[in-house]
Amino acid sequence: MASSYMPRLHQLKGISAASRTAYLPHTSRSIPTFSKRFASTEAEPIATITKKKKKSPVRKFIFRTSLAFVLFGGYLYFTDTRASAHRYIAVPLVRWLYPDAEDAHHAGVAALKELYKLGLHPRERSSPDLDGKLGTEVFGYTLSNPLGISGGLDKHAEIPDPLFALGAAVVEVGGTTPLPQDGNPKPRVFRVVSQSGMINRYGLNSKGADHMAKVLKQRVREFAYASGFGYSDAGEERVLNGEAGVPPGSLNEGKLLAVQVAKNKLTPESDIAAVTGDYVYCVDRLAPYADIVVVNVSSPNTPGLRGLQAAGPLTEILKGVVGAAKRIDRKTKPFVMVKVSPDEDSEEQVDGICHAVRESGVDGVIVGNTTNRRPGPVPNGYPLSSKEKQTLTETGGYSGPQLFERTVALVSRYKQKLSDAESPKTIFASGGITNGKQAQKVLDAGASVAMMYTAITYGGTGTLTRVKNELRQERNI
Repeated sequence: MASSYMPRLHQLKGISAASRTAYLPHTSRSIPTFSKRFASTEAEPIATITKKKKKSPVRKFIFRTSLAFVLFGGYLYFTDTRASAHRYIAVPLVRWLYPDAEDAHHAGVAALKELYKLGLHPRERSSPDLDGKLGTEVFGYTLSNPLGISGGLDKHAEIPDPLFALGAAVVEVGGTTPLPQDGNPKPRVFRVVSQSGMINRYGLNSKGADHMAKVLKQRVREFAYASGFGYSDAGEERVLNGEAGVPPGSLNEGKLLAVQVAKNKLTPESDIAAVTGDYVYCVDRLAPYADIVVVNVSSPNTPGLRGLQAAGPLTEILKGVVGAAKRIDRKTKPFVMVKVSPDEDSEEQVDGICHAVRESGVDGVIVGNTTNRRPGPVPNGYPLSSKEKQTLTETGGYSGPQLFERTVALVSRYKQKLSDAESPKTIFASGGITNGKQAQKVLDAGASVAMMYTAITYGGTGTLTRVKNELRQERNI
């Protein structure tokens, strides 16, 4: 029995640990050795299994390389304006995520702004303008192409560079007012999806001319620093005076930046001196950073604004703006254009505007803006849904493809009346242009640049690239 050979506990008292081990029988002393061997035997298969689960270096390399190719391919695809996903996935997705059109507008601007900072913005990778076949002369500049983006898409001059990257030769930012103003109550932007149209009554919401001037000044300073002129007043002046070899507004060769200005809502339209003062205030602060100053007297959403298109008031306002633009401390002065309404289309109204343009020395006209009229559906007889019929009753300016024919007709009329051999005026067309065939048609009617806005909201960030390709097909180049 165990008790016959195991030492008694009382016999081991007072004996050292080493001596106690000597008293233990062989079997007991063998336990540690056995445990060690057992542990070793158990650990061996676990290590073997773990080792087998590890991927070989070759498999790791293949996986990582494949992942890198997928990510790089995705980057090249989604940052190329030719990607169909911009039109057929991104646009419907944004519309679904943001039922309110103004929320979608803000989200789109914010996304482009952040993507540009990260270098992940859509851009024309194909460089379709490099061959110069779409080039056109405007105000003594050779533009890379005859397409532009109308004012309202970038209201606060937050994303001019991302918009240039989409392929536009002219980007119009604004409109801005002297003092900040909220615009009209929300909701104030409505989609008419079946017609690719839109109604807005923003009411010239603006952060004010001083805010926009600060944003544009910062942009020029960053460009000056990147160009080696330093981040200073002197560096800024060198860029604005042409030492960088690019237009001082766009900061891009072959492109121009237009800044749209307007009066504050609370400035009474009956006080023409005060109204002129509003425009001049904006010009004084913003013209140094613009290639073109656009005078907006045609927004349908500011009470009384369109009344300023009468010959007398318009002449006085435009003279004030032209004078302010010429006083800008810059070697090359910004050009001045006036944006007119498509609704002021009677012979008397058109003649009055043309008279004001000639008398004031304005350089050109943008024809036109949104309309208070509600055009019939396209195609003719298309049955609108009850929801869209209701949307069409909303107050505001309508924009969309239905404006195109009127735009072409007005461009032709203004071109005819302003093609004075001594001082011909430049015309930009804006209203209903959605494809290359239409762009060519307004250019043939007398416009130097075809501008878009609503077409981009429905066609996505690849719209300008697509229209340029269609324009090439129209010209067989």
